[in-house]
Amino acid sequence: MLSRFSLCFSSLSVAVCLLVGVTQCRAQGAASANEHPDSRFDVYGGYGYFHPINSGIDGKQYVDVYNPNATASVTGYFNHFFGVQIEGGYFSGNGEHRVYNPTCASTECDQLIYTAQAGPVFRYPLGSWVPFIHALGGGARVNGPADQSLKWGWGVTGGIGVDYVLPIFGDHIAVRPIQADFQYSQVVYGPLQLPPGVNGGFGEIDALKLSGGLVLRLGEKVDKRPVVFECSAEPNLVRPGEIVRVTGSTADLDPKKKTVFSWATSGGVLTPSGTEATVDTTGLAPGEYTVSGHVQQGMRASQQAGCSAPFTLKPYDPPTIACSAMPTTAVSGTTISISSNAISPQNRPMSYSYTATAGQIAGAGAAATLSTAGLGAQTITVNCNVTDDLGKSATGTTQVSIQQPPVPVIPETQVLCSLSFTRDRRRPVRVDNESKACLDDIALAMNQQADAKLVIVGNASPEENPEAAAERTLNVRQYLTQEKGVDNGRIEVRVGDTSGRSVNDTLVPPGAIFNEANTEAFDENAIKRTGQAYGVSRGTRVITPRRSRPTGHNRKQKQPVTEAAPVGYSQPAGSGYVPPVASEPTAEAPTPAASGSTLSQLPK
Repeated sequence: MLSRFSLCFSSLSVAVCLLVGVTQCRAQGAASANEHPDSRFDVYGGYGYFHPINSGIDGKQYVDVYNPNATASVTGYFNHFFGVQIEGGYFSGNGEHRVYNPTCASTECDQLIYTAQAGPVFRYPLGSWVPFIHALGGGARVNGPADQSLKWGWGVTGGIGVDYVLPIFGDHIAVRPIQADFQYSQVVYGPLQLPPGVNGGFGEIDALKLSGGLVLRLGEKVDKRPVVFECSAEPNLVRPGEIVRVTGSTADLDPKKKTVFSWATSGGVLTPSGTEATVDTTGLAPGEYTVSGHVQQGMRASQQAGCSAPFTLKPYDPPTIACSAMPTTAVSGTTISISSNAISPQNRPMSYSYTATAGQIAGAGAAATLSTAGLGAQTITVNCNVTDDLGKSATGTTQVSIQQPPVPVIPETQVLCSLSFTRDRRRPVRVDNESKACLDDIALAMNQQADAKLVIVGNASPEENPEAAAERTLNVRQYLTQEKGVDNGRIEVRVGDTSGRSVNDTLVPPGAIFNEANTEAFDENAIKRTGQAYGVSRGTRVITPRRSRPTGHNRKQKQPVTEAAPVGYSQPAGSGYVPPVASEPTAEAPTPAASGSTLSQLPK
């Protein structure tokens, strides 16, 4: 008997350790919990071992039973965890009572135990593993060890076990490797009769019952897990006028039941649509808002769930603007280009305007112009303004430095060397060698300043013909154009006063003005030129021009013999020059002024 007890205790220890180990595997099993739906009904059938512990009547002990037996139960579950179980057991011995009554016959010699009990059961599904614990109470029909016949008593049973759901037949089959129970029963057989311990007595049985077998899992999972409803807003940060979309997701809904969704919002215009809803934020003030959702499949709390999705309405950002000027430094009178670079973070329509502390500014759009006409030296601040359609604005500034235009440098005339005609009394209008040296310097200055002009002013003495002043200017011009290559168009000839026999030369740069009041232009066609214009090499004949007689003179005129002009002389176009008559070099007195001359009188 001791060996049987040791075997029973070892089996119970293994069962407890197995149940604890399975419980510790919760983390692994939970991952696959949804792969094995819970059953509504479990039908169990198994083979077991019944081991009484120090139980008997009047010293006669109940013995172990492991011959043909059966343990069967039917369990109905209210939800995932709790249920009610009805269990029946049958254990049949094989002549165990012959120890106390060798003359017994038939079933009187066998230990017989029948149980019929019911009670609550608690399970904790962990995926494929389903451990459980139960507590049962009911009747127990047991015969005694010394010819006590089968009688009904009462008994209670408490124990633990574990099922393993097989991945076959749609999770409807499970193996119960162990169910370990402690069973207490009490049977009254009546008063003891002689011989002692026979037929009567009071039987109490403390026993360990072990069994294992198969479980048939029927029905669908009961007490569905509470309905789950979650929702989120996208985007959750918006601007006024934008749309917020709220999406809900559900779990553990019963597909056989009608599902009703409802939505609500703390702000905006809500448009629900099943598991989704939209919120139009047009006209909504900036702030924090919440959209609430609700799902319902019944009146019970587990059949309803709610969710909430917050969103934030942020005001529109104002535009930004950068202002620039080109150029940033200019003289008064310059037109300045103003450019604006404005950005609206939300791409709102924008309009521009401009102001300036001085000048006239005008423009539309991103460009403007600043007129600085008439301004003195100063720094002008330009404001570039932008406003969006919501009235939000921004201002950018730039500065323009205005300077006074430089005072224009008015070119001045330059007085060059003067020519004296007092050395040669016989040829008072002829350019001599000393005068040529001065004219050479003048020609050099004309070449160096190619855009300057030369004004030649001839003067006469009071006692000579006033036309001598004009002849001197023409002779000087002839020398410069013919001998020095100065452009005739760059030379202006004028006559001056009667201060003496001289020629004054003045260089007039571009922009300069020759404004000598005591000089005047003359008609070159009216001047009758005589003699050489300037000195020539020795041996060269001097051409002495003859003056034509006045109009209406009745004396027959002698025709002069024409001869080539001396070297270095040519007749200016339209000068009225009369071809010279050849003569020997002789000293000539000054020719009296001809009547009707345009230069009959020079200023004194």
